[in-house]
Amino acid sequence: MKTVLCYGDSNTWGYDPIQAVRFDHTTRWPMVLWKLLNEGCPPDKPAYWVVEEGQCGRTSCREDPVEGDRNGLRHLIPILESHKPIDLVVIVLGTNDLKQRFRPSPFDIAGGVKRVAQAALDSRTGPGDAAPQVLMVCPPPIVDSPDFRKKFGDLFGDCTELSSRLPPYFSQAAKECGASWFDSGGVIKSSPADGIHWEKEEHRKLAEALADVLRKM
Repeated sequence: MKTVLCYGDSNTWGYDPIQAVRFDHTTRWPMVLWKLLNEGCPPDKPAYWVVEEGQCGRTSCREDPVEGDRNGLRHLIPILESHKPIDLVVIVLGTNDLKQRFRPSPFDIAGGVKRVAQAALDSRTGPGDAAPQVLMVCPPPIVDSPDFRKKFGDLFGDCTELSSRLPPYFSQAAKECGASWFDSGGVIKSSPADGIHWEKEEHRKLAEALADVLRKM
């Protein structure tokens, strides 16, 4: 049985942009991924084990002076070691790095996620103390809507255009550290209900796309 660790922010945690609660286990994309990867397997002999590790507000490697303990790089190694051996780490970070307080550039955001990917690759938490495989997932662009501006405008500012420029930087960052990468913006869209989080159907779409990618990896 292969172990896949899904490491991300509130969209991996499963924040519902409409109800402002957490989606249930049947809806969140890591759990949908688990179900898809194990289709056709006996219930007592799954081929994959999928671990959810999402935290609301998690950044790639930045210390948040307002929201506090959200540094994804700093939290990574204890989490990897607690679930080892891990065959594959799926990293879905970068959205919270867009916050105005960080004054981000697309180069810096992708570079922050690359540091997380590199730490996973250097962690020796794969089978036989080897490196796990790593997939960097570029988040979809933020949707500029009246609800986004009402709920998150002060926090994120005018970052819609900035968020749409991330994919080529993620591609280059993954190439530099030896990770794979995936552009989720080609598959899913953030909800206009708050501009940042994903609705139920988008969770399923992402899980279906990643299931195909993971099988090939």
